Amino acid sequence: MNTPSEAFRPLQADDPVVVGGYQLAARLGAGGMGRVYLSHTRGGRPVAIKVVRSELADDPAFRRRFRREIAAARRVRGAYTAELIDAGPEAEPPWLATLYVPGPSLADAVAERGPLPVPAVLWLMAGVAEALQAIHEAGIVHRDLKPSNVLLATDGPRVIDFGISLATDATSFTATGVTMGTPVFMAPEQASGGEITPATDVFALGQTAAFALLGEPLYGDGSLPAVLYRIVHSTPDLSVLPEELRPLIARCLAADPKERATLADVVQWCRERIGPDPEGGEGPSVWREIRGAEPTVPVPLGPSTRMLPPTSAHWPYAPPPAEPMSRRTRVALIAGALGAVVSLALVGGLVWAALGSAGSHGSTATGAQRPGTGASSGKGAGASGSGSGSVGDAVDASPRPSPTTPATPRPIAEPLQSLDATNSMDLGEPDLRKDRKGDIRFTCGAQKCSLESRSSVLLPRFAEPGATYDMCEFELRHATSHHLSLAAVAAGSEICARDRAGNIALLVVQVKSTASPEVGFLMVDVTVWPHA
Repeated sequence: MNTPSEAFRPLQADDPVVVGGYQLAARLGAGGMGRVYLSHTRGGRPVAIKVVRSELADDPAFRRRFRREIAAARRVRGAYTAELIDAGPEAEPPWLATLYVPGPSLADAVAERGPLPVPAVLWLMAGVAEALQAIHEAGIVHRDLKPSNVLLATDGPRVIDFGISLATDATSFTATGVTMGTPVFMAPEQASGGEITPATDVFALGQTAAFALLGEPLYGDGSLPAVLYRIVHSTPDLSVLPEELRPLIARCLAADPKERATLADVVQWCRERIGPDPEGGEGPSVWREIRGAEPTVPVPLGPSTRMLPPTSAHWPYAPPPAEPMSRRTRVALIAGALGAVVSLALVGGLVWAALGSAGSHGSTATGAQRPGTGASSGKGAGASGSGSGSVGDAVDASPRPSPTTPATPRPIAEPLQSLDATNSMDLGEPDLRKDRKGDIRFTCGAQKCSLESRSSVLLPRFAEPGATYDMCEFELRHATSHHLSLAAVAAGSEICARDRAGNIALLVVQVKSTASPEVGFLMVDVTVWPHA
């Protein structure tokens, strides 16, 4: 846990080298919003750079929300938050930078060392509650507080990842593959689509504390529909928790948001039981024990350095400085370069002449026409579509850009569409219809449940998740089935679809409920790339 090889991974070929002027030193991880990298300020302080996925960045609604979130996050100043220090909301792609916290997440710490003792959880709850106070004062509801979004620093926890938080006056938004909140840590009102308030984060705080004490979610495992049903309709068994923390966690987990403890209540309750800190504000030794060893953060890289491939045993790596070049060597290199340019020009002229000669007698062996020929060409095109074939035409005509592949259509995101026996969907208008006359329908009988379509082809994906337009477009080229059995489909499964009009869509399954066919449903995030 948090060894350099695990926490800091070398940059790969598809990773950028510089983002917003920050030289990237390593890859820290990836999530629904994008990839996260390690970098440093000019003064050498480590920062975490989050680069937004291109699919999200292409959506104007996401851009607007991202700008609002950055403006709100700049106002957050809390001792237990990872401060936002820089951002590029208008960049391609957009990015943001927060102070890097050198410590494991709560999820990693529990996985590595097991459940936390009560004193450590008291420190955890007090610190996270203070962080949420600062976040709420800035007009933000976190919405996705969970063990992986709580980092364990030397002096207490840090709450991170406001990537799906919303300013309280903003409109809810979810893009394909990015759900608003993690289901097993949702509050009842969040799981049922109700009003989200700061009390929603208090419920998640109670669940996060219970996870730290148990090593597993309080509402248990199983299918997502079953977990969500328990969160909404049942009371958790708190007898499995240590007796001294049951009263506080019970208040955090009250079904009615108005009856939950306030964050000020949580801080006061915990501080009274922690008592005065005898170790100068750094927390008791038990806190340091659960964190494990301090990871060694890679040093800042020079402006021309690049991480070695993953197989290298030595990184970060800066190439040795080049030997200074003598004046005679520089002159020789320049002369050689000029000679090469002249040679290329002569060869190019001969090639164009050859092409021109071939064009005067018909098509080339490959059937391709040279630039400047054909019925749609400009200068040198005859009525029959063949060029004059003279060398003069070939040299005189400037090369024209070849037809390019059409730009990727701008995606339309429709979050958490719930398909059931009463509605349907058309890819051209992805809002759900309240009848069964749409093209794609969910059906669930006694034997099996499936997606069916009158005209769209449906194709399940078994490759790595995170399909793009190009992936779906390629994979659908030979697809013919209008029927998709849901037997092998689970949360996270991806389905590509294409209708007769050429609209291409990606459906990401969030919840599948088929145990009771009479009330079965399928909740999917939908992204549609409209056909031009």
